[in-house]
Amino acid sequence: MSRKILLLTGDGGDSYEVLYAYQRFLEARWEPVIAAPSRRLLHLMIHDREPGWSTYVERPGHLMDADVAVTAVAAKEFAALMILGGRAPEYLRNDTSVLALCREFAEQDKYICAIGHGVQLLTAAGLISGRTVTGHEHIQIEVERSGGNYVAKPAVRDGKFITAQTWRCHPEFYREVFSCLGEVSRGASMRQESR
Repeated sequence: MSRKILLLTGDGGDSYEVLYAYQRFLEARWEPVIAAPSRRLLHLMIHDREPGWSTYVERPGHLMDADVAVTAVAAKEFAALMILGGRAPEYLRNDTSVLALCREFAEQDKYICAIGHGVQLLTAAGLISGRTVTGHEHIQIEVERSGGNYVAKPAVRDGKFITAQTWRCHPEFYREVFSCLGEVSRGASMRQESR
């Protein structure tokens, strides 16, 4: 069984979400692989709430290298897909190779995790209809117009889909993510034992 997790992001991706995912998977002995439209240095952003603002503010965040271009990725090489939020999903949802990759993970019945605006890729790929998900509050209308059920909870699991609202929901989200990855690991161990 693969211990690789594909982290999907791009320029404008949320710094907290990308760095936390990368380090958390390393800590748990999984192999995170960052994918973006092209293999290069990515400019991440910090998104946060400030008093007096009606929406979040955005500031330059960390720089991080993409390990691989989306077009060089095959879902069969990974245990799960993690779609990170921030501004990146706004333009990634227009990239047909990104949407095809999301569909490929779904067709192979792999876990798909998305946080914040990352859920926009699932709506654009046509994968939300009939599912209950959460995400950033500003994407509720997109989810509902795509036939999904949006709930305002920190983290939600619907079958092989795990979604979360924002980086503030990391504890709830990653508890669910690692519970699911534990199921993947146990299933692989059982298959090896039966040989």
